[in-house]
Amino acid sequence: MRFQFLPGLAALSGALALAACATTGAPPASTVASGTVSGTTWRAPPPPYAPPPYARPSAAAPSADSGHMSVDPGFAGLQGWAEDDHAAALAAFQQSCAAAQDPALRDVCRRAVALGHADERQARRFLETHFRPEASPEEGLLTAYFAPVYEARNMPEGEFTAPVRPRPDDLPVADWTSGAGAPYAERAEIEARPAPDALAWMRPQDLFFLQIQGSGVLVYPNGVRVKALFDGVNGARFRGIATPMRDQGLISDTSGESIRSWLAAHVGAEANAVMDLNPRYVFFKIGPDDGQDPAGAAGMPLIPGRAVAVDTSRHALGELVWIDASAPALAGAFPTYRRLTVALDTGGAIKGDARADLYLGRGPEAGLAAGRVRHTLRLYRLVPVDPAG
Repeated sequence: MRFQFLPGLAALSGALALAACATTGAPPASTVASGTVSGTTWRAPPPPYAPPPYARPSAAAPSADSGHMSVDPGFAGLQGWAEDDHAAALAAFQQSCAAAQDPALRDVCRRAVALGHADERQARRFLETHFRPEASPEEGLLTAYFAPVYEARNMPEGEFTAPVRPRPDDLPVADWTSGAGAPYAERAEIEARPAPDALAWMRPQDLFFLQIQGSGVLVYPNGVRVKALFDGVNGARFRGIATPMRDQGLISDTSGESIRSWLAAHVGAEANAVMDLNPRYVFFKIGPDDGQDPAGAAGMPLIPGRAVAVDTSRHALGELVWIDASAPALAGAFPTYRRLTVALDTGGAIKGDARADLYLGRGPEAGLAAGRVRHTLRLYRLVPVDPAG
């Protein structure tokens, strides 16, 4: 689920083409650790390092949990591995590995935590000693998501005409917890109802994107900030609007930035008709803004640039995943993205072994970056190994 409080929505930004930021290599460790979406300088490559023997390329081997053959390339076979910030990657694993479900991964977690702070060389050695990469047998898709920050009002005012609705008392439990079953009501029907209990009022296009992301921060004119947290979904299947908009000739660039700009320029019946193409509707609750990144489905805070949402029928939460993404489909995207990430979230539209949605952080910069990534993805899970074996 995209965020702990949003079951099944982590991938919705991918379906809408609100996609991931990519870089030519990895940003500096400091930008990852601080949650900065992108850096303006690049980390120098680490000193030459010979990986342990087990990390060299090996023959195809069956995947233990998927039942199919997948190639174990060894770390030497991972394009971009030598250029990643291994210290930042290990720190992300140490921060989140309590979410690990696999006993072998939990054992590596204990060793990682016991190691404490590691420099680049120590971190790389630890990762190459305790894991081996296993390739997905197919190419897939990388997108991204973020935690938005939007203006809001306490009552309808000017362009702030869209109510942030609380979960209805009559919403079936199956709908608001998992989105399963017959739809409670579709978007157009819900939006036609009065909203005397509205939690806040937003611009319609902002609310639409908030529902796609699943949570965000609302900022009032007096400076008060609160979190809008997922509290239910109407059970309707998500439908992305990017492709219909392109097919109708409304936009040619299907990035999140382009979609949002069109909706803002056509507020009213035109924009409503487009947004109603997606029948899925999300309800919210309000909580204090603690200034922290939200938690994912694993119950751990998401780490900007290092956390991904995955298909949990193919991957375990807490798993380490190497992403090798290239061939961007959207204008303005970086050409390649290669980095070690941690599977901390999931989503209803994240389906398949080689499918990932990258969390980029909070606010407009993260949103702009997320809206530009739709990359061809080669994905590798890092499988724990016994160093003594």
